[in-house]
Amino acid sequence: MTRIRRALAGLSVALAVGGLSVLVPALTGPAAAASLVQVTNFGNNPGGMEMHIYVPDNHPANPAIVVAMHGCGGSGPGFYSGSEFASLADRYGYIVIYPSAEQQAGFGKCFDTWSDAAKRRGGGSDPVSIVSMVTYAEQHYGGDPNRVYATGSSSGGMMTDEMLALYPDVFKAGAAFMGVPFNCFANAADYPPGSSKCTGGSMDRTPQQWGDAVRAAYPGYTGPRPRIQLWHGTADTLVPYSLLQEDIEQWTNVFGLSQTPTRSDTPQSGWNRRQYADSSGTVQVEAYSIQGAGHQLPMSGMAAVAIAFFGLNGANPTTPPPTTAPPTTAPPTTAPPTTAPPTSNPPTGNPPSGACSATYRTINSWSGGFQGEVTVTAGGAAVNGWTVRWTLAGGQTVTQVWNGTLSASGTSVSVRNASYNGSIPPSGSTTFGFLANGSPSNPTLSCTSP
Repeated sequence: MTRIRRALAGLSVALAVGGLSVLVPALTGPAAAASLVQVTNFGNNPGGMEMHIYVPDNHPANPAIVVAMHGCGGSGPGFYSGSEFASLADRYGYIVIYPSAEQQAGFGKCFDTWSDAAKRRGGGSDPVSIVSMVTYAEQHYGGDPNRVYATGSSSGGMMTDEMLALYPDVFKAGAAFMGVPFNCFANAADYPPGSSKCTGGSMDRTPQQWGDAVRAAYPGYTGPRPRIQLWHGTADTLVPYSLLQEDIEQWTNVFGLSQTPTRSDTPQSGWNRRQYADSSGTVQVEAYSIQGAGHQLPMSGMAAVAIAFFGLNGANPTTPPPTTAPPTTAPPTTAPPTTAPPTSNPPTGNPPSGACSATYRTINSWSGGFQGEVTVTAGGAAVNGWTVRWTLAGGQTVTQVWNGTLSASGTSVSVRNASYNGSIPPSGSTTFGFLANGSPSNPTLSCTSP
């Protein structure tokens, strides 16, 4: 086995994230006596992956296990050096497994979340290799099988969703940074940015469709599902911010939860959090929108929040913290979403054949801005192309639209269908979303179709 010392402590290192090289400060290394160790022959390895493991000097007899996964073009040792999970392991006594992906995806080695084998429990490829690593850590390091967690950035965040869907009996919880919903990619050709429907800004499925994908990954499973924490930057264009909402829809549906958060807040400036708790108060889904952040997560301090969500810092991760007074300093006016109760303006009566109708709801709101969603519904005949128009309230400006094309003149706004969602079958529907400055309102929408 090869021992790798953290020789870059205190310097800057290049962290490969989703095919991008992001320069980040290397973090203070763990105690000199502990080091990253490569493990060979760890078991069934259809993905041909490499395994590295970090075991802190001080840990309980049966430590928790965290699987921490890099972005495209990265490696396990690179993610060890460029993230805070190892230094937190020194503090809290858990083991960290760092897998290295070997699948080529056109712009570096990435975790396989696209193949048919990777979408079926026990189907092969990277997911089976990762489970083998977990089993090895349990057998050779005394890892606690009841406290196994997954986390990762970009490609690793995508694989986090993947592992929770395929192996809900192995993983207790996960934290996905800049990931996508499970089964978002159709195949290998759909994976690279620029040609991907998943990450090309056109992905829009219903919560039921997303939830069904997870349930189909392990047919007949009726046991508990792993809790999930989701992170995304509002300025991410490589893995679009709109996919955070799709991810939320998937996991709230899996848990049978409303898409209306049970709690929302701003834990710190620029971090807007939505929590979705079940009837017992357990937060099953937690989503962070990071103001102005591009494809560069996790940033400093975020790994610690993920570890707290797992409950590995000694806190109770399942119960929402007490509501605190609003911060004395309001978030910037361009802050990304937290949440306000949804509002809508349902159409009156049934739309005529060949016509369309549109309904609005506020997904999130914060001081100085909000996130809205519009559902476009066909009448008794198919719609081939649609345009939704409304008038902005005082102080409102639309800053970003997805699944549609924006036109604005003064306070008059129109959104036309994109190339991929203009055709709607009879009684079918599609949605588009937007971010806006100002306070949310309940606009009167009109929908026209050629």
